[in-house]
Amino acid sequence: MYTLHHHPFCPHSRFIRLILGEHGLDLRLVEERVWERREAFLALNPAGTTPVLIAEGYPAIPGVGIIAEYLDEVHGPSADERRMLPVSMGERIEVRRLMAWFNEKFFEEASNPLVTERIYKRFMAEENGGGAPAADVIRAAKVNVRYHLAYIGWLAQTRNFLAGDRLTYADLAAAAHLSAIDYLGDVPWSEDDAAKAWYARVKSRPSFRPLLSEWLAGVPASQSYVDLDF
Repeated sequence: MYTLHHHPFCPHSRFIRLILGEHGLDLRLVEERVWERREAFLALNPAGTTPVLIAEGYPAIPGVGIIAEYLDEVHGPSADERRMLPVSMGERIEVRRLMAWFNEKFFEEASNPLVTERIYKRFMAEENGGGAPAADVIRAAKVNVRYHLAYIGWLAQTRNFLAGDRLTYADLAAAAHLSAIDYLGDVPWSEDDAAKAWYARVKSRPSFRPLLSEWLAGVPASQSYVDLDF
């Protein structure tokens, strides 16, 4: 069994949870509020970021990219044609490119600002950066969501899945980030039918069910987050 140090609305943590769910692996979750800088957690990952995966017999595995590569190396070969980081180099490059797009660019421009301002800051002490959400940051992030959604829609129109003919890490990364902000109602699904149809397909997978069961006290989920057919 794996142990994952995570936050329920950390997009990177959600990505790793989807990977583990697709592999059907047992998982124990430990919630981390990284802004509290818990000493035991910092001993696992001095960078103080989630996610961190604990696998018996190995050092703590920190960071979304390192964890994703580890899980592919350990569990990918036995998945055969369902391997989510494909075997051919050309396909692997494209999947990794899109993973970086969502885990770095989308995270920086959209999902992290929205989650930080609208979720994390609710629980952070003022000395740790808590307080009222910054309206200008939220406004800019929402604009960025729109152009990322258009890119997802273009990919979904030209391919069966985002990186090619079948489900890969690229789809799980994109869906993980979208799911965190979809909870808040910050994804303008009406602007791109192709992106919406692709997301509905990924969202309906069994691996997604634990994510959809996450709720935040005092912040109700949007209708599109609750409704599988939205």
